Amino acid sequence: MTAIVDFLNNILWNYVLVYGLLAVGIYFTARLGFQQFVHFGEMFRVIAKSEETDKHGISPFQALTISLASRVGTGNIAGVAVALSLGGPGAIFWMWMVALVGMATAYSESTLAQLYKVENSEGQYRGGPAFYIARGLRAPWAGGLFSIFLILSFGLVFNAVQANSIADAMEGAFGVPKLWVGLVVAVMAGIVIFGGIRQIARVAQVVVPVMAGLYLLMAVIVLVMNFAEVPGVIASIFAHAFGLQEAAGGVTGGIMAAMLNGVKRGLFSNEAGMGSAPNIAAVATPQPHHPSSQGFVQALGVFIDTIVICTATAIMILLSDVYQIGGDVEGATLTQSALQEQFGAFGLYFVAIAIFFFAFTSIIGNYSYAENAMTFLRADNKVSLGVLRFALLGMVVWGAYESVSTVFNAADASMGLMATINLIAIMLLSGTVAKLTRDYFAQRKTGKSPRFDASAYPELQGRIDKNIWS
Repeated sequence: MTAIVDFLNNILWNYVLVYGLLAVGIYFTARLGFQQFVHFGEMFRVIAKSEETDKHGISPFQALTISLASRVGTGNIAGVAVALSLGGPGAIFWMWMVALVGMATAYSESTLAQLYKVENSEGQYRGGPAFYIARGLRAPWAGGLFSIFLILSFGLVFNAVQANSIADAMEGAFGVPKLWVGLVVAVMAGIVIFGGIRQIARVAQVVVPVMAGLYLLMAVIVLVMNFAEVPGVIASIFAHAFGLQEAAGGVTGGIMAAMLNGVKRGLFSNEAGMGSAPNIAAVATPQPHHPSSQGFVQALGVFIDTIVICTATAIMILLSDVYQIGGDVEGATLTQSALQEQFGAFGLYFVAIAIFFFAFTSIIGNYSYAENAMTFLRADNKVSLGVLRFALLGMVVWGAYESVSTVFNAADASMGLMATINLIAIMLLSGTVAKLTRDYFAQRKTGKSPRFDASAYPELQGRIDKNIWS
């Protein structure tokens, strides 16, 4: 079994997905007319009325914060540090690049999720890749496979990994036993997830902005304290990205190390194309009432995750004396050491607390994705959801004090298969995305607030919910 999992991960993550996710991002960027740059302001405009919602869905702002809750995890603290250790400062440049093209992918998959969403037995919106695969491509079997892979990875195993990160950070900074940390996190997560997606939305819209805001504030303080060194750090990112620094020093292979590590860590962090965030994008009541508007919201999520938060981590590390390419210190320890240099013991404690909140919100965000998958599998009754919730909490406690590397490899394979199915689906449905985008901006140009008119899309008859898009 280990050999099979390792083989799958090698093929999926070293070949299929690294190049596939990048290629799909470039494709949608070109096909949609570089809209993430040309219409960058639209991402903020659709959030402006985000508190407007109805009994069927959550607000666009809540959908953004839940997707950020899942996206902004330990990868933003530990993952960036790993990219810097293995790929040098240039890796950050390539993280930026993969995020900028990934914004087009995130827009496309979330637009499709909105279009093909349905109402569950309680009249609440549900949707995601499984739904647009089943309805848009008439391939319910592939939607079922996608749902199973999503539940295994995001619903269960990744939450053990997040709990493990929290437990390591709490034990290292405060000396709290890992098992107790796991139990406390499980109780906190249980209080939230047993309230369903609406409860998750209420928590996320408060916690995520505060969490991200404090982390960015810390980064700004570090920038101010080391203002004279900032231009040099920015220059080193670009120099290492194109191999200029390595060429000057007679070192070869630096550009490939920077590119590969930057692309990989960027893809892991922002999740664009993975098929995760569309699950919560579908739950929102869009403002304006057009599928494309929620696509812009999730494109903004990729920008915030990588361009803003990952960059903040990178700058704080690069401005410290503890950083060196290929050094022994990496991961969250490197980030902690960097802030400890700037702020003393407070920096160590701050990173531990940041990891706690980043990882905790990832747990509740991941659960919301799994609940959508349960709806597709028609297992969204109280008993089935109860089993999923208790299983998730069990994984949190187990992950807090056990090594999760073997199971994490299995989850990687599961997520890789899930992402592969999603990438194929959105490519096959790219014509629909392009038509929706043209329609959206054609209405904008006339001064109207865009509104989806199903009668203009005869090819979608019988594939979308008429009650939602009447």
